[in-house]
Amino acid sequence: MKTQRYIDAGTSWTKILEFNGNEKKTLIIPTKQFARLNLSYDNATGHMVNKEEKYQNEVLSLAYGAKKILSDPENATIVDIGSRDIKWVRFENGKYRDLDWNGSCGSVTGATVEMLCKFYGVDSTQLSPQQERIPVTCGVFGMEKIMDEIISEVPADVAIAKYIHGIAYNTWVFAKNPPKIYLSGGFCLNNCFIESLKFYCEVETLGRFVLVEGLY
Repeated sequence: MKTQRYIDAGTSWTKILEFNGNEKKTLIIPTKQFARLNLSYDNATGHMVNKEEKYQNEVLSLAYGAKKILSDPENATIVDIGSRDIKWVRFENGKYRDLDWNGSCGSVTGATVEMLCKFYGVDSTQLSPQQERIPVTCGVFGMEKIMDEIISEVPADVAIAKYIHGIAYNTWVFAKNPPKIYLSGGFCLNNCFIESLKFYCEVETLGRFVLVEGLY
């Protein structure tokens, strides 16, 4: 029996969903590794997919996947944050109502946090949310503010947590201030981000495979 394979190839990580008969398997691998494997697939989404082959728009994948996971949501805002962009879709009365996708200045969110934590030797799982936030207008200016804080003897973990709070606030505003956000993507694993976002709205995490679920 042929294996069915669905892929969300992001900038940093590739999420893979495989069906082999009644067996369902999920994998997450570095995108660099995925590029070397030359895997066949039935449908795919993400920045690193060859769009001349089988490809589905990422926002469509997010919407289809969220609707499947949430079982026909009546009213919901679903936000996906990856390494380089933020996208969201809203349902009202069970129908698609609105969406947006920021792939430029709102980008490098996940990648920036990963790089900062590696540079300063900070464990992202140990970050505590901060009431104060660093305004994040873009990744470069945000990093400059972090460096200014650290020079002023603010601990690196506190400065990074303030930056994450800034990303969380921007996410909420970008999604038009919803009372609740269903969160998709790598930030589902970042407790500091989730707790910072809760300063503004209710949060429910959906995990990293929402877009893949929207491919079949």
